[in-house]
Formats: sequence, structure tokens, C-alpha cells
Amino acid sequence: MSLGIRQHMTLETVAALAVRKPILVAPETPVRQVAASLRAKQLGCAFVVDAAGKPVGKFTQRQLLQLLVADSGKLDRPVAEVMYREVATVTADTPVADLLARMNQHQVRYLAVVDAQGRVTGLTGQKGLMEYIADHFPRYVKVQRMKPLISLNDTEGG
Repeated sequence: MSLGIRQHMTLETVAALAVRKPILVAPETPVRQVAASLRAKQLGCAFVVDAAGKPVGKFTQRQLLQLLVADSGKLDRPVAEVMYREVATVTADTPVADLLARMNQHQVRYLAVVDAQGRVTGLTGQKGLMEYIADHFPRYVKVQRMKPLISLNDTEGG
């Protein structure tokens, strides 16, 4: 007898998810440098940590875009001046269902995975959750190759 998605997510923990190596930066790191790290590592979030490695904030691609539109001069300021101060966290033994609830509660796509001392050890969230569902419940996930609506040979408006 197999478990349903809901029961499985209640029993399985964050340790079963794809946890990525996080980008960790000090509060005084310039936003421009954080943005370069996001691009280089192809991640959408960096965690701002104190000297002990505990999260004090996070900086996301969304914030970067807002800064670029509002005032690109802020890119040389310390990330602590523009970061989100709230960081949703989970531990490796947090049930996947609780991870989903925290993402929903905090309205976030990224969560910091922390160890017993509260230090950031990983990054997970929307992508890790989607990969988990696709891997564990493939019959519920419909994967369909996207067909372009237009081709490169089509002219605009025509």
C-alpha cells in the first residue's frame, strides 16, 4: 500500500530534498558583489550571516531588480541596508509538509536550512520541493515539451 502525497510529505523530511550550497555574505558586502555571486552561482537568493554563520537577513533577485529600477546607485551600498530582515528557516529533520507551510506562511520561495546551532548550511525551497514531487510522485506530474508559439522565421505582428 503506498502513501499519498500528503502523508508522504508529512513523514519525509527536508533531508530528502535537493539542498543547494547557499551563498553566504557578510552584512557589509556590497550589493554589487552579492549580485555577481547570484549570477555566477545561478541562485536567486543569498543569505546575510553574522560572524557565527547565523542568518540575519537575505537578499533576492527580486530585490536586485527593484534596486536597479529605483536607484542603481544603491548597488555599492552594504547589503545590510537593503536586505530582507526576516529569514524563514528549516532544519534537515523538518517535515516537507512543514517546509511547504513555512513557505506559504512567509510568502517566500527560498528557505535557509540551518544546523542545530542555527548556522546556515543549505538553501532549499520552491525548486527543491518541485524536484522532490517530480522524483517521488512522477505519475502525478505531467511533463510536456513546450512548443514555441512562434518561430524565429515569423515576423513580429504578422
